[in-house]
Amino acid sequence: MEAFKRMSMISILLVGLFAAGISAQEVAQPDQGVPESALVTRKVSAVGYEVGGGGTKVDLKGTELMSDSGGEAKVEIKTKAGRASIDVTAKTLKPPSTLGAEFLTYVVWVVTPEGRTGNTGELIINKNGDGKLSATTPAQTFSVIVTAEPYFAVRTPSEMVVLQSEPRKDTKGKIFPISEYKLMKRSQYQKMGNSLGLTLDPNVPLEVYEARNAVEVAKSRSADKYAPEVFAKANSSLKMVENALASKADKTTVLSAAKQTCQFAEDARALSVQRKEAERITQEREEAAAQAKAAAEAKAAAEAAEAKRIADANTAAAKQKADAEMAAAKEKADAEIEAQAQARKLAEREKSELRARLLEQFNRVLPTTDTPRGLVVNMGDVLFETSKADLQVPAQIALAKLSGIVSNYPSLRLGIEGYTDSTGGADFNQALSEKRAGAVLDFLVAQGLDAGSLSAKGFGMNSPVADNTTASGRQKNRRVEIVVSGEVIGTEIGK
Repeated sequence: MEAFKRMSMISILLVGLFAAGISAQEVAQPDQGVPESALVTRKVSAVGYEVGGGGTKVDLKGTELMSDSGGEAKVEIKTKAGRASIDVTAKTLKPPSTLGAEFLTYVVWVVTPEGRTGNTGELIINKNGDGKLSATTPAQTFSVIVTAEPYFAVRTPSEMVVLQSEPRKDTKGKIFPISEYKLMKRSQYQKMGNSLGLTLDPNVPLEVYEARNAVEVAKSRSADKYAPEVFAKANSSLKMVENALASKADKTTVLSAAKQTCQFAEDARALSVQRKEAERITQEREEAAAQAKAAAEAKAAAEAAEAKRIADANTAAAKQKADAEMAAAKEKADAEIEAQAQARKLAEREKSELRARLLEQFNRVLPTTDTPRGLVVNMGDVLFETSKADLQVPAQIALAKLSGIVSNYPSLRLGIEGYTDSTGGADFNQALSEKRAGAVLDFLVAQGLDAGSLSAKGFGMNSPVADNTTASGRQKNRRVEIVVSGEVIGTEIGK
């Protein structure tokens, strides 16, 4: 019971996140390893929204699935925030179950010009089919779509698109066609010979059915085999939901536990799909290697037999010729090995030269050191307002220059780490270090760097670089470090 209470408190926090419209692009990784056979593609148009100006609106048009439905989305990008806020209003949507018993809810997505999709939250509709959702996204150019889903925490939109955005005549922004983005086939959410959904009991919250769906979908993707550690959590969480429902626990406890179950189940499903795809690739590689080996051995055996037949049938001169050919082949192989070694040396030298060149360029902007972790760019405390995370103008100028350098090397990864001195409370220092690291990340994203190549973390008063008992030491400890790494400069990404 105590474990259930702890799980429920965590779940309530998750529910709060989704209710507040926190973008799932920022709290979940996209699906990895989904086979192409499970996906379909679709076209749409995106809008490059203008910063400031009070925002603008686009229409949400019903698709062939719900042509009588509609709505609108108001998008606003405030100058300082550098993020887009989206207020979605939907009208006269039919219950998602009308599209198939496996569908229980609606989810709002953003689609970028590159075809990337992000789950921005669950769209709850009332009995009239109306619903609203407020969310944010770091993207500034995107389309908005609404899909029917078996549960709220999916990472790839289903092919059941019911609404998609269309610019109005007065929409402020530039139009960008999205030639292709990927959707999950409906069949991926259906059990063999029977759909996931059942007749809904009005006395059972919808979130409980979503939780059941999520666990069933994960199991149908073999999560119990390929991701047992996560699937076990989902199963255990679902049992807690069922027990809470049976014991008529308060609604908040049931809903928060159901939300947590969906998240566990979706994590298990995504991990299972990824591991199954990795297993398939490994198996195909091994089979191809075995076939190549067998073919090579057969070919070598045939050549050896032919060589022996010729040697037996011909004169010693023929044997000498064969020996000469073997020597030439070995010489060629040795030459190829030497060429490969030279190529590796050249690649390592190029990495070293690029690393040195970047070190010099970064040092012109901010103090930078070369470490085993990568190139560490140091932003001192003076680049922030005192005890705040607001970037001073010199910091903004320096970061703009830094992003200009980094943008030329897309494979680079930037880990942003915030630190403080030991003055003040640990909680305050931890929060301040996280906010400063986050402020740097948001500014770099606003400068055009890919958010997927950035990470931010605060370490508070941990890992001091100087003595905290002196003023100069404390100033050195109040810093933000940007760790630049990547295989292109000889540092393995993520290490």
